[in-house]
Formats: sequence, C-alpha cells, structure tokens
Amino acid sequence: MSSEVRPVATPNRPAIDAVVLDLGNVLVGWDPYLPFAGSMSREEWQRFATEIDFPLLNAMTDRGVPIAEVVALAARKGPALGDALRGYYDNFERSLTGPVPGVAEIVDELRAAGLRLVGLTNWSAETFHHAEGAAPAIARLDAVVVSGRERLIKPDAAIFRRLAERYDLVPERTVFVDDSSPNTDAAAALGFVTVLFTSAPRLRRELQRLGILEA
Repeated sequence: MSSEVRPVATPNRPAIDAVVLDLGNVLVGWDPYLPFAGSMSREEWQRFATEIDFPLLNAMTDRGVPIAEVVALAARKGPALGDALRGYYDNFERSLTGPVPGVAEIVDELRAAGLRLVGLTNWSAETFHHAEGAAPAIARLDAVVVSGRERLIKPDAAIFRRLAERYDLVPERTVFVDDSSPNTDAAAALGFVTVLFTSAPRLRRELQRLGILEA
C-alpha cells in the first residue's frame, strides 16, 4: 500500500522531507559467520572472531583500510588466522542474508510519499558491490554514502556532517534510521530525528507517529 500522506509540520517540529537509512541489518541482513558455515561451527567462529578481534578489523575495512592490510594484521597472530579472514572476504556475499523483511515495502512507500531517501552505511568499499544484489531496494535509494569510500565511519560526527552537506539535508527535517544506538545517539546530537531500528513493524509505527506514513 503506497501512502500519499505528505510530511506534517507541528509547532515543535518542522516538516520532515528526507529519510536516511542504515543498510546492514536494516535493509539487508548480515551474518559474518555464514562464510564459515561449512568449515567451522558458530562457537568456533566466535572463538576465531575473538582471537583476531574481528570487530576491530571489520571497522578498519569500513573506514577504508584495504582488506589486504587487515588480513595481514590477522596473519601476524598466525598464518591460519590470516587465511581464514581472507576466506571471509573472498566469500563475503554469503554473509548477506537478503532483504530485511518488510523494509523494502517501507522504502517504496516513502518514495511514493515524496521523501528523499539516502543510505548511510559502515561498509568496506571493496565489498559494497554485493549490496544491491542481496537487497534490491538499496538501488531505489537516491544515493548511498559508503564509509569505506569516505574513510569515515559512524558514529563519527564528521560523516553525518558530510552526508548533510553533500545532499543538502537539514538535520531537523531528516529522519535517521539505524540499528546501532551509538549511531542514533550521534545523529541525534547533531539534530537529526532518529529511530533505533529493531523491526520493520516498529519502524513503520515510528514513521506513522512522525506523520510521514499513513496510519
């Protein structure tokens, strides 16, 4: 069902004219264990991820550090660890589980309602080409800011400022949706209207509350 409701201004809030969406686990599912599913159990993956500090290395690639350099860092702790991490990136597309249920429909309704739609994602520039194939709604966004290309990652305020400047977004007129509270907190501090994503039904309710989608 498409909505023809236009953004509504209130005495305390200007009309919203743009929505910025995170991608990973908002538009497209991501599970970093899956590239290893045929070679180790999830418990073994957890031990491996802890040993190499996968969250740190993943954040480095999101910030634009070349994958080869990150793999080399893991290999310093053991050649097998480096080989395993290389395998993760070689099979990265397996980590993408497809569209998050219900969100593509919301994207289409927001477009029908006349909202500008921009993606803002922490994602390696070297693997981002897999995104649209896993979740075609990404291609229906007006633009996507990819951290690996910008060499900045959320929740750094600088990436939000760059986003706003590049696409002429007024934070008070822009909803930012992300599944990470540090990211929504950072955006809120800059004046964005924020929604912490947990599910498509909850996102829909929040957008209805804001007067963007039809109740």
